[in-house]
Parts: sequence; C-alpha cells; structure tokens
Amino acid sequence: MDKYLSVTAITKYIKYKFDQDPHLQNVFIKGEISNFKKHSSGHLYFALKDDKGVLSAMMFKSNANQLSFEPKEGDQVLIEGRIGIYESRGSYQIYVQTMQLDGVGLLYEKFEALKKELAEKGYFNNEHKLSIPKYPRKIAVLTASTGAAVRDICSTLDKRYPLAEQVLISTLVQGKEAKDNIINNIKKADSMDVDVIIVGRGGGSIEDLWSFNEREVVEAIYNCATPIVSAVGHETDTTLSDFVSDVRAATPTQAAVIATPDIKALYQLIANARQYLTKHVTQSIQQDKHKLKQLSSYYKLKTPSLLYDQETQKLDDYQKQLTRNLEQTILRNKHKIDILQNKLRIGPIHNKTTQYRQDFDRLNAMQSQLINRIITQKKQMLTSKLAQLDALSPTQIMLRGYSIIEKNDKIITSKDDLNIEDNITINLKDGKINANVKEIR
Repeated sequence: MDKYLSVTAITKYIKYKFDQDPHLQNVFIKGEISNFKKHSSGHLYFALKDDKGVLSAMMFKSNANQLSFEPKEGDQVLIEGRIGIYESRGSYQIYVQTMQLDGVGLLYEKFEALKKELAEKGYFNNEHKLSIPKYPRKIAVLTASTGAAVRDICSTLDKRYPLAEQVLISTLVQGKEAKDNIINNIKKADSMDVDVIIVGRGGGSIEDLWSFNEREVVEAIYNCATPIVSAVGHETDTTLSDFVSDVRAATPTQAAVIATPDIKALYQLIANARQYLTKHVTQSIQQDKHKLKQLSSYYKLKTPSLLYDQETQKLDDYQKQLTRNLEQTILRNKHKIDILQNKLRIGPIHNKTTQYRQDFDRLNAMQSQLINRIITQKKQMLTSKLAQLDALSPTQIMLRGYSIIEKNDKIITSKDDLNIEDNITINLKDGKINANVKEIR
C-alpha cells in the first residue's frame, strides 16, 4: 500500500513542479474573458479562452486596482502572470499580474477616455449646438467622392429638396491622412457661406472610423460656425464626431433627411395654404356682397336727396337768422356810439391830455435820476464786495505759496481726514497734482 500516493501528495508534487518551472513563472497570454466575476473581496475570477481551449484565471485585488479599464465579458485582453496549481481543487490556473485590452480593446479604452475628457470640458453640451436651417440654400457634403455614402446623400437631397445647391467636397474618411483632410475640409466648408455641412461615410470597424474620433477633428467640428450633421457609419456605429456635432444622423441617408425639408410636404403645405386662403377670401367676398346688398336696399340710398334735403333747408334758415342777428347788433352798436359822441367834449379832453403829458415827462425825469443814483450806489457796493472776495479767493492764497488738498472731491482741513495710501489731489495756482499719502505726522 506504500506505493499509492494520496491526492494531496500528488497535488503538492505537481504544484512544486509548476512553481519550479521558470517557463511558467512569467507567461504572456492573450484571449477572451469568459465567466467574469468580481468577488466582494475585490479579487477577480474569470476564464481566458480562445477557439480551442480555456484557462482559469484570477487576479488579486492589489493588481486589479491598477487596471485602467473595467474588465467585462467578451473583452479581448493581453495578460502577464504566472501559472500555478490551486491545491484545493487540484486545478491549474494563471495568477494575473497585469492585464490590458488587446487591439480593438485598446481603441475602445482610448475612445472612452477621450470621450470622458471632452464631456467634462463641455464639448457635447446642448447649449453649444446650432440649429439646422429650415430651408437651406446651400449644403456642403464632406465624404469620399465614391461609394454608397455620397450616392445616398446626393440622391436623397435631389429627391427631397432640389432647390438647395449641393457643394461636394471630396474627403478622405480613412487612413493616416484622413484626419488632416477632414479638418481642412471642415474649415473650407465653413468659409463657403453654406447653411449646413454634412460629414459622413459608410460603416466600418472602429479602426476604419477612428479618424472621426481624433481630438483635432472633434475640436474642428466644435469650433465650426456652420451647423454640422454627422453621419459616420451605420446606426450602431458611434464616434466622438457624433457627440460634438449639432445633429447626429444614424445613416448618411438620414443626414440628408435631417438637413432638408421634404419638397412633397412643402407642395402639400402650399396647396393647403392656397385652399385655406381661397376658402377665406371667398367667404369674405360673400360677406361683403351680402353687406353691399343690404346697404343697396336702404331706402335713403335709393333716393340720395333724402340725405341732404332737410339739411339744405336748415342751412337756409341758419343764414336768415344770422343775417337778422347781425343787422340787430349793428343797429345797437350805432345807437351806443351816438350816445357816447354826445357825451364827449373835444376841448376838455385836449386840455387834460396836455396836462397828463407834462406830468408824465416830469415823473419820467425824476425816475431816470433815481435809477442812475441807485445804479451808482450798487456799482460802488459791487466794487467793494469784489475787492473783499478777491482778498479771500483761494487763488490769491495759492499765489502766496499755499495749496488746497482734496480727497474724493472734498477739501481736507485736518490730518485726521487722511489715512496712509490715500489718493489725494493738490491744487496749486497753475494746476493740480495727484499724490499718494505715505506718512502722516
């Protein structure tokens, strides 16, 4: 029986072999995460698989806290760690020390990081987004000169709103030179007095669409003064250009729909308006005809003389009465004049007039003498006061070497009115000096 080993013994032996094998102490493996679980302790447990095999894996909390992303089911990852035996289950597993996303995963990680940064800066806020004009005159289309995207956009614009001028700007939408080309063409379109810009391309992988995730492209869209409709990829594709643009379209065709009104709907709108106007104009004419008919049937309008016959007769009566009143007034006034003429005597009036004129001349001479005397007195008093005022004038004082200090347009009379660093104005005889108080003694 001594030749039989226990399960624990053989497991320990195998673990010892694993621990001593230098090739298993630092291995690099790539695969897909499966059965991912995060323990309450913070340790990560998952399986790493490819199309033909599965490897158990675990990552301690201390290493997991160093990850730059949140692992999830289906992530393609690159792992560095050591292979060891878990004795309790007798199974081998990899103890992960570092883990990073593989290929596309790295792009997604970069995408999320840049998205978060730009969102915090407010690039995606609604208050920065412009409204799409309802009836655009000119539309710029930035996309590849060949392919389904440009055909879909142009054909949709032709069908929906042929009144708009289309400006096609051939644009690289993939590759190393695409980023700069997209930026330059956005600036070019922005300077062409267009009403809306459509930036689009067909669908593809994240690598194919990455030019529209570049920071410089996002900034070019953000700084563009013309409304931009982003139509990059298919409905499930999302780029940072979609977030920063004024409107995001799921497809290039939808971008053309967003940018234009439907001419059929406009025709229907015009037809409805014409029908509405025709109906209301007809009703208005019918109402006016009815009113005209009612007025035409009015008896006084049928015999217009009835409107002014009585007024003409009243005018004649008023003229007769006015003439009679005038004649009576003239007779009364003549009678009064005759009475006054009999009462008046020409001789006494002439004598009184002569006397009044003499009295007037005498009083006028006395008044002139009195006025001249008062003016002379007032001149003397004014001269005296001016002399006193001139003696007390600040100007005269300053001519003797004194000055006047002001602070906030108020005259300073005591050192207690000033503080260190106060700004003051010193008035001299020939000007002013702005100064600053440094010391008060």
